[in-house]
Amino acid sequence: MVCYSLVILSFLLHTKDQAGLHFSTSSTGLLIMDYEEAVCALNTLQTNVSVLDQVRRERSDQPELQLQAMRGFLHRTGLTVDKLDHLNIIHVTGTKGKGSTCAFTERILRDYGFRTGFYSSPHLVQVRERIRINGQPISKELFTKYFWEVFAQLDDTKDSHGVSMPAYFSFLTILAFQVFLQERVDLAVIEVGIGGAYDCTNIIRKPWVCGISSLGIDHTSILGDTIEEIAWQKAGIFKPGVPVFTVKQPDRPMTVLQGRAKEIGCPLWVCPDLEQYESGAGHLSLGLAGQQQRCNASLALQLSKTWLQRYRQSDDQLAAPVVENRLVSQATAFKPSPIMVKGLEATEWPGRTQTLRHGPVTYYLDGAHTTGSMQACVHWFSQEIQQEESSNRGPVIRVLLFNTTGERDSAAMLKLLEPCQFDFAVFCPNITETITENNADQQNFNVSVENMLTRCLDNQISWQSLSGTETKQGSESELLIKDRLPLLAKTRTNTLVFPCILSALQWISQGRDTVLATAGCPYLPVQPSVMAKAEPLREAAQVSVLVTGSLHLVGGALKYLDPSLAS
Repeated sequence: MVCYSLVILSFLLHTKDQAGLHFSTSSTGLLIMDYEEAVCALNTLQTNVSVLDQVRRERSDQPELQLQAMRGFLHRTGLTVDKLDHLNIIHVTGTKGKGSTCAFTERILRDYGFRTGFYSSPHLVQVRERIRINGQPISKELFTKYFWEVFAQLDDTKDSHGVSMPAYFSFLTILAFQVFLQERVDLAVIEVGIGGAYDCTNIIRKPWVCGISSLGIDHTSILGDTIEEIAWQKAGIFKPGVPVFTVKQPDRPMTVLQGRAKEIGCPLWVCPDLEQYESGAGHLSLGLAGQQQRCNASLALQLSKTWLQRYRQSDDQLAAPVVENRLVSQATAFKPSPIMVKGLEATEWPGRTQTLRHGPVTYYLDGAHTTGSMQACVHWFSQEIQQEESSNRGPVIRVLLFNTTGERDSAAMLKLLEPCQFDFAVFCPNITETITENNADQQNFNVSVENMLTRCLDNQISWQSLSGTETKQGSESELLIKDRLPLLAKTRTNTLVFPCILSALQWISQGRDTVLATAGCPYLPVQPSVMAKAEPLREAAQVSVLVTGSLHLVGGALKYLDPSLAS
């Protein structure tokens, strides 16, 4: 364990050193840099793990200071909250499904012909995925152009006390606002980062409509330990007179949302079930799989309709909901227009209930990272795998590839996954590979190496306890990456821990994934004793792999499984 930590630590420290910035200067004195250099500079704004706990304490003591600081950063870039009022914004928060809701909403309104902006987090493969125009990540050229404009303005206005630059997410939020204003989008769909009340996106004063997806327990060190405290934080995006739509919530958080809506002075509507829309339009097909997406789609329909009503007051087809004299009103289901129906069906949102079939290896990817979202993931995977295996002739091997980050309850999520009857449980940190060139998009300096390693080993122990398998004496073996770093992996009967995502994928696929084999990925060899354990993977008619527990893990896997995302 100590040896493993030390060799990985040396590797990541070397990685961080390679993030040093190299600038060249033109005759006009302007910095000339490419996309990779911009991302490296952005990464310097990540909160170092050594001060992260202090930041969290300060945020909990005086959370309103984050918004105050955000206004100051905006002012230094020449972008004031008054200018933000000119952005037509749909603001969405929630614990589960807020990104999917935004994706549905953006696609519907884009199909109506609007030029859309979409700000979301985290990214899967490249950071520019967070800022989209018309559904596509902004180009590397556009990202680089606006990044250095904003970075230079902030750098030039540093004060003598060194209070100079916003943190990573705050900077990207400012950058997104700048891009959407300069590129003249018709509307911007903005996904909240964490919480709502004190999230840096909440400098928005005049959204057109707000949405709240399903609420649950997450980010407790920032938002609070109870569902009521979390609901209070999420309701912080409410604005006077601005309509708010929410999916059905449990009684306790719904009571909090009611109180906040009354206090702030805004109408609050509860979305109907998707089946109620279907009574007038027939079955609605969704581009995103999973039962949980149906409530996200209903929320997106209400947000889209409200946008269209306010933008096109003469649109008679979409009638306004009837106002009722109570704190929470039931939003009225309506017959979706053909454009809405098409938009729901055409929505894509990678890494969420996504299936990729690569010959005999099928990957099921879902970034579920709370117990609530993991329950939905297990339900989706169980249905998909049952259908997949019923059509197969020959043995099918099930593999779990899992990791978690932060304060998530890994043991609770693994307990939900245990009934899926995996033949192998594979664990690895959110490190894509041991070669660091051209990988700035996925560098993360605010998670310690020790934390990543301990989490993987703890997850393995939890799985062993759940599955009832015993540790065999002398079961530790070394995974040696030739000509690079000696890295250890503990192997036990049906569980393995690998040093990076690529090594885990290569062991699972055993060369049978044509996409992985032809993607130009370096082959990371392992010892014969480890390879011998993979014999069932080589002989199976089908290998079904569930990748879950962390969006960062899913993103690292997609870098190799869908090379188009990295292009």
